[in-house]
Amino acid sequence: MGAAGGSWQPRGAESSGRNRARRGQTWPMASRLVAIDEPGGPGFVERLQEIWAAGDAAFPIDQRLPAAAKSALCAALRVGGEVAVGDALVVATSGSTGAPKGVVLTHDAVAASAEATSARLAVGPDDHWLACLPLSHVGGLAVVTRALHAGTRLTVHAGFDAAAVDRSDATLVSLVATALARIDATRFRKIVLGGGRPPPDRPTNTVTTYGMTETGSGVVYDGVALDGVDIDIATDGEIRVRGPMLLRCYRDGSSPLVDGWLPTGDIGKWLDDGRLYVEGRRGDLIISGGENIWPDAVEAAIGDHPAVADVMVRGVDDADWGQAVEAVVVCVPGASLDLTTLRDHVKQRHPAFIAPRHLRIVDRLPRTALGKPRRDAAI
Repeated sequence: MGAAGGSWQPRGAESSGRNRARRGQTWPMASRLVAIDEPGGPGFVERLQEIWAAGDAAFPIDQRLPAAAKSALCAALRVGGEVAVGDALVVATSGSTGAPKGVVLTHDAVAASAEATSARLAVGPDDHWLACLPLSHVGGLAVVTRALHAGTRLTVHAGFDAAAVDRSDATLVSLVATALARIDATRFRKIVLGGGRPPPDRPTNTVTTYGMTETGSGVVYDGVALDGVDIDIATDGEIRVRGPMLLRCYRDGSSPLVDGWLPTGDIGKWLDDGRLYVEGRRGDLIISGGENIWPDAVEAAIGDHPAVADVMVRGVDDADWGQAVEAVVVCVPGASLDLTTLRDHVKQRHPAFIAPRHLRIVDRLPRTALGKPRRDAAI
């Protein structure tokens, strides 16, 4: 779809009042939230820079939404309404359940995220970013903002197309696991991998990330926090994050921060080598017969069965066990699978209580735009 590049220097890119005063720049009396309702490409980047140059904040709209849904979302997030001085973006949350929230990210936060991620990836003058994930989600949008901030060459696609990705001469790209499986990974120096569970045999040039919209993109790379980011695990196992790239607040003015820390809703632990291991969302935990079962562990065991093309594991109500493990499976074309075979396969690696008690065969799994399984979806 073409390339756009250059350093990120519209008015307001340096978001501290001190820097703006030094350069003789001022903000308008009232900054607004302005929607970007266009597909990825040079035009999207130019529009983003225009909005920032005017001192306003940008809200990228998901291009897959029908017109009525776009209008409803813009109304809910008060597009056209005022924003605070220094606000850069409002990004709709990409969680698998509930109505999206508008996450407010300041120019300071965007810059901090860009600098920390660029440093960890050792981005240099010869690098070239490819943005091919939805720009309405922070995982796709952050590619654009970090490239603009660092002055790195940037190409933006309107969406993911495996053939177009393979034709690109970019050195850096952000992908989800489902997209990674469809491209030639050797073409890139580094692949930033987020969204869902990474494949067990991922290429050596991939970097797994942990983060969310509220953290302005990934803040933990391969289990290690970015520079300037603090990670804490509370007594109940919940991961908490603190750092300069966190949101200012939600669009409704509320804030999830507690004394500067963001409670993520994810449960994790420290590995023996000091890296962070994310077990899963607190709400995804399956408690069956008093045993705690994390879907990711069961999915990993099922995923290497030769008949399985894709899998999602979730808990379903059960009169005897409280909850029971259900495996929702997409089979390899021409292959078949039954529950007994699947249970035996899982029990080769895990205790019997982890093995699914229900099996549902489907043609396609329900996923978010970034590849996260929608465990609550009706199937």
